[in-house]
Amino acid sequence: MFKESENGFIIEMSTDILEKILDHSTDEIYVVDGETRIVFMNKICAQHYGLKRSEVIGKRNEELFKQGYWTPSIIPIVMQEKKPVTIKQTTYYGGELVTTAVPILNRTKEIELVVITAHEQNFKKIMHTDQEPADQNQLPNNIITNSQKMKDLLTFCHKIALVDSTILLQGESGTGKGAFAAFIHQMSRRKNGPFLTINCAAIPEELLESELFGYSQGAFTGASKSGKLGLIEAANNGTIFLDEIGELPLKIQAKLLQVIQEHRFLPVGGTEYKQVDIRILSATNRDLSKMVENKQFREDLYYRLNVIDLKIPPLRERPEDIVPLTYYFINRCNKKYGVDRLISQETLQALSSYSWPGNVRQLENMIERLVVTTESIITPADLPDIIHQHNRNHLPLSSSGSPPLPQTLDAALAEVEKQMVRRSYQKHRTTRKVAADLGVSQTKATKLIQKYCRDLGELE
Repeated sequence: MFKESENGFIIEMSTDILEKILDHSTDEIYVVDGETRIVFMNKICAQHYGLKRSEVIGKRNEELFKQGYWTPSIIPIVMQEKKPVTIKQTTYYGGELVTTAVPILNRTKEIELVVITAHEQNFKKIMHTDQEPADQNQLPNNIITNSQKMKDLLTFCHKIALVDSTILLQGESGTGKGAFAAFIHQMSRRKNGPFLTINCAAIPEELLESELFGYSQGAFTGASKSGKLGLIEAANNGTIFLDEIGELPLKIQAKLLQVIQEHRFLPVGGTEYKQVDIRILSATNRDLSKMVENKQFREDLYYRLNVIDLKIPPLRERPEDIVPLTYYFINRCNKKYGVDRLISQETLQALSSYSWPGNVRQLENMIERLVVTTESIITPADLPDIIHQHNRNHLPLSSSGSPPLPQTLDAALAEVEKQMVRRSYQKHRTTRKVAADLGVSQTKATKLIQKYCRDLGELE
């Protein structure tokens, strides 16, 4: 690696060594050629946006820009000026970047390469003193994702948003069914009308009917003298989203069916029907078809709600979304609490290896907790024990459902060694038996157990 020259020693580097050095940079680094084709992207840059380098290399920079990964684009500026340029960019997950592009010119003064580096801007420096914190109850206009499954789903949502068919959103708790419902409304012809949400499981049965349909004057003891406007009527010319629709009582199911079929309803205690023009979106994490079989949900209502079925995949099936979502939530919480938390790459790796049974909502709540309780940089030591315990016992899954291949041969061999030693130790619990099982000396078995099995308890 070292070579003697007239002025002393110089270092010769292979392409692999140079790539390793760039991959350990904490800044995003990518390089384009004179035709704006991407010729290099470091590991950090790829992780930040949930991209695979093999799929990006060779593409033109304009393709990523059009997909909204960052804005504005720095490339046209540096191509025109042919000198270093620094601008502030906004990423699609809400982060602020300070980005510098440095052109490398050939002998004819034409651009041969452009080296772009970017790092997160300090929040306190970019936030105006008179800027109000963002409304945390307001859904973003887009959905943060790099998953092809989710992108296909969003394309489908664009199509179905243009019609008034009822839609049943299904998926595990915390997958983002409410965000999809809001997205569909925003893309629909009703976008200028109201979008109202009600959680059918959060309101007592005796109050739910009046919340949905309202009540007339003097409908019951304690009722307002002027009556009450229900959410169904308040959503007129807009969209109503019925979350946890599986918890809707049978009596109210019949009234909701009438709204869908006849576009009218009768307020509680009322004698005159009211006409309404609304679109109904509903969501559940329960199996409504089984509820129909068990007579817990009306069959006719099920089919009217399920004209279009939308299944939201859980976060564990789209691990490429974990890092972008993490940055999005960190930026949002930084603005909410007026702090400037960062996160280490080791922590991102630990989060990416976790299965997230509570899906996006669990990730969101955990990030808020970490932003509030940590200082400066969020490290693996700040993560709850449940993540460490899971990651010790499981290999992280790729989007295809199989363990991802380590990036180097040494890492692959170390991972296989670790898993073999841990399995043998859990089964045999003595150095002698582990040594015999693995075909190594007892001395080596002892060292391997000390290296990989400290969390599994003492030898028996």
